[in-house]
Amino acid sequence: MRALRHLNKYFLKYKYRLLIGIAITIIARIFATLVPTLVGDSVDVVEQYINNDITDLSEVKNGLILNILLILGAVLISAFFTFLMRQTFIVVSRFIEFDLKNEVFQHYEKLSLNFYKKNRTGDLMNRISEDVSKVRMYVGPAIMYSVNTITLFVVVIGYMISIAPELTLYTVTPLPILSISIYKLSVAIHKRSTIVQEFLSKLTTFTQESFSGITVIKAYGIEAQTHQNFTNLSNTSKDKNLDLAKVQALFFPLMVLLIGFSNILVIYIGGKQFLDGTIQDLGVIVEFIIFVNMLTWPVATVGWVSSIIQQAEASQIRINEFLSQEPEITNTVSHTTPIKGNISFDQVSFTYDDTNITALRKVSFEIKSGETIGILGKTGSGKSTILDLIGRLYDVSSGEIRVDGTPIQNLNLSNLRECIGYVPQDAFLFSDSIKNNIKFGKEKATDDEVYSASKNAVVHDNIIGFSKGYDTVLGERGITLSGGQKQRISIARAIIKEPSILLFDDCLSAVDTETEEEILQNLNNISKDKTTFIVSHRVSTAKNADKIIVLEDGQIIQQGTHNQLINAEGYYKELYLKQLSEKEI
Repeated sequence: MRALRHLNKYFLKYKYRLLIGIAITIIARIFATLVPTLVGDSVDVVEQYINNDITDLSEVKNGLILNILLILGAVLISAFFTFLMRQTFIVVSRFIEFDLKNEVFQHYEKLSLNFYKKNRTGDLMNRISEDVSKVRMYVGPAIMYSVNTITLFVVVIGYMISIAPELTLYTVTPLPILSISIYKLSVAIHKRSTIVQEFLSKLTTFTQESFSGITVIKAYGIEAQTHQNFTNLSNTSKDKNLDLAKVQALFFPLMVLLIGFSNILVIYIGGKQFLDGTIQDLGVIVEFIIFVNMLTWPVATVGWVSSIIQQAEASQIRINEFLSQEPEITNTVSHTTPIKGNISFDQVSFTYDDTNITALRKVSFEIKSGETIGILGKTGSGKSTILDLIGRLYDVSSGEIRVDGTPIQNLNLSNLRECIGYVPQDAFLFSDSIKNNIKFGKEKATDDEVYSASKNAVVHDNIIGFSKGYDTVLGERGITLSGGQKQRISIARAIIKEPSILLFDDCLSAVDTETEEEILQNLNNISKDKTTFIVSHRVSTAKNADKIIVLEDGQIIQQGTHNQLINAEGYYKELYLKQLSEKEI
């Protein structure tokens, strides 16, 4: 139960609703317990008539009719308050589910990129959906039935003791056996529930990856193999669920057996006590039988509730595992300052924790606000890492990055990222309209701003060619568009933001040279007062930059202007001549 303590703050938040729910439950149970008493009184009236204690038949009829009306009234009132009880507790559980999902999602957003490299998307999704749903069952139905059961036990057993203490003692004898059985079964359920949730995460992850990579699966013709792998994983998951179900299945038969045994005791012991005169009225035995059967479902729910709590604890442990992780990149500055875009790298080195690969080695350069810098180099030379460090997606291993003369760690993180327009190498688009994907960079942008950004990214003509134009809804990750169209929409998303710093990570690789020239010309006009980083494999993309650096194995091997570099022996000149000859061909 220790893991479930995390939910105490939510119970405090909704304490008044819960207290009202408890009061309603008590009222509902009190009226419910009137029914056996009224039935017992009716039996006593009939018994008195049989024994000639009452000779007037009309008096018997009137008494029975009155009791029937009272029973109906008690049942209706109890049903009404039971309805209110369910509304109160279940609604609170939905509120807590909403709050917990938001807490988990917001924490996911705070966690650094290393977290997402180490954990699979399917597992993250499962913890915020399936695991939270298991926890909701604890804060809703489990607590509701627990309050209901406790209230009913207190009211019913208290009343039973008041009218027949010895018979009550015999009746409740099976309850300790029940408690021990529940404890042992709960331990087994807890272990199996944890395993079930883990396999559900694996199944979700496999499914999510298969759907995301369906193009590759079809291209390689491995549908049958993928289906077989899914079947194997499903069968294992099914077996684990069956193991859990077998243990859970023991609860209800055990409850029925013990309640049945209690009924036998009531009839046998109660009958003997009635015959020897310890119990004066036959109605008492009838009341006890009804009371025992009233306790059947609550006692049965003890096992069910125990199972729910064990599953909820297993799920909350998995949720807490992520909630306890602290983000590596934190915002330690509350105040904001205007960012002009003067950026300097001073002996910056960086090593990725997950792979232990050193991406940058003592890199130093400086770029002033309004200037453009081109970054070239072979694959894996550290080009994209520079952009990630500017956006502070990672912190440097050594050295220092300064923005406007201030160490980047001393800047307000949210403010820094608001001033950056970033176009990643792998253009990511959401399953939304094209317009909303572009407005992602500026939520309150007007239609004219959207059209202007699209024209500057040379994608406007493509968009209006679609049947629904800017209202066209894209498939997952923009799968309905070509690579070049996705890149250009990502560029439009970045420039509509009008940031101080623009980061382009090889975002023209899927665009033909003619369109590339047009986009670069537009970007030159847009970025006159912005600091611009252009990462590319093409000399043509970076040639107009104010400064160009060439990376190899995380180190700067060349830097200068285009004219300076083509007149010096080295990688840049070789690449320029090679790409020039390819263009002529």
